[in-house]
Amino acid sequence: MKERIIVTMPKEEMISEWYNVKADLPFVLDPPLNPQTKEVITPEALSAIFCPSIIEQEVTTQRHVKIPEDVLDEYVVFRPTPLIRASFLEEYLETPARIYYKYEGVSPTGSHKTNTALAQAYFNARDGIKQLVTETGAGQWGSALSYAGAKFGLKVQVFMVRISYNQKPMRKYMMQLFDGSVQKSPSLNTKCGQEYLKEDPEHPGSLGIAISEAIETVLKDGNSRYSLGSVLDHVLLHQTVIGQELKKQLAMIGEIPTVIIGCHGGGSNFGGTILPFIPEKLDGEDIRFLACEPESCPTLTKGEYRYDFGDSSGFTPLLKMYTLGKDFVPPKIHAGGLRYHGSAPIIARLLKEGLIEAESFPQEETFQAAKIFSKVEGIIPAPESAHAIAGAIREAKKAKLSRKKEVIVFNLSGHGLLDLSAYA
Repeated sequence: MKERIIVTMPKEEMISEWYNVKADLPFVLDPPLNPQTKEVITPEALSAIFCPSIIEQEVTTQRHVKIPEDVLDEYVVFRPTPLIRASFLEEYLETPARIYYKYEGVSPTGSHKTNTALAQAYFNARDGIKQLVTETGAGQWGSALSYAGAKFGLKVQVFMVRISYNQKPMRKYMMQLFDGSVQKSPSLNTKCGQEYLKEDPEHPGSLGIAISEAIETVLKDGNSRYSLGSVLDHVLLHQTVIGQELKKQLAMIGEIPTVIIGCHGGGSNFGGTILPFIPEKLDGEDIRFLACEPESCPTLTKGEYRYDFGDSSGFTPLLKMYTLGKDFVPPKIHAGGLRYHGSAPIIARLLKEGLIEAESFPQEETFQAAKIFSKVEGIIPAPESAHAIAGAIREAKKAKLSRKKEVIVFNLSGHGLLDLSAYA
């Protein structure tokens, strides 16, 4: 019988603190700017969009932030997540590399998004907020926030990018199962949505437009706050449970990674995976971090590094990031969760400093990688996560040519059981 290495952790060893990489970076990140004044934005200005606890986490430079007991009680449903050796994939590729994947698809909604959704719902409920409004691309974030809202007694309203809303009806049904309200974006319910539909009644939408609709809705309703599934510092902070668990699990089997890989749209799952390893990189350890993005939305590989809005209508603070421009509308690719024009400021700065790398992948190579993985490893990956698999396969093939015994680790950030229409 073949050996199958699945590394689990006992519940009592669960991560109890989020890790804040800003405490260890040898540089200070460029601050967000007020969209009206172009001056450094104040916490007071952010309070119309975010609750006080989230603003506090966004600006903190404290190295470790305690995870509240109520959030840990929800994490225990699915965390720690397993680290699995992809031995069948290694055999298929005939590579000397050892390949491992951290599997976040075991969460209640099937992706890593639940890690920050539960945290954000908890803090907003504690601060007296009644409703959260958000956007979603492929629907994983909208599903996760709807689930978290149900757990902490919040109403959740979701603007879902139109092309994904049409392609992935099952995600819509999942949100509704958790009492989330979901509508396609652009919609007729906001002024900015009406403008885009006036230009094109069949507008495919984008994450930038959906964010604009969500924030416009929040600004009109004093009892609602905005919730974001990627990009901002507090989101990456919450996701560091992934990388912290990964570090422990690799140590349990005596493995030292040579390359860590994640798909990249806004930066949450990639950041959550690699950020806990940044101190080792800064100390001179020979480790690479690879962000994998679609060729059709090549933010890190072809974007400009500058200040830009996080949304299409210019409601959000200006962020220093790699961007394709707030008006960029990506093609109708099937990895809807990666169709974002910008990037997390932390990830962008790490790339600018040469501490991480980025590569882009055509849709055909990505789906071929997903098909191979489904057949040999027995898990159908989300189309977004398939970019990380494609990256791991590229690295494994390089290792075969160079005969290097690389240790390749990637974050399989979600399953694709509700994405079969994308495969079709």
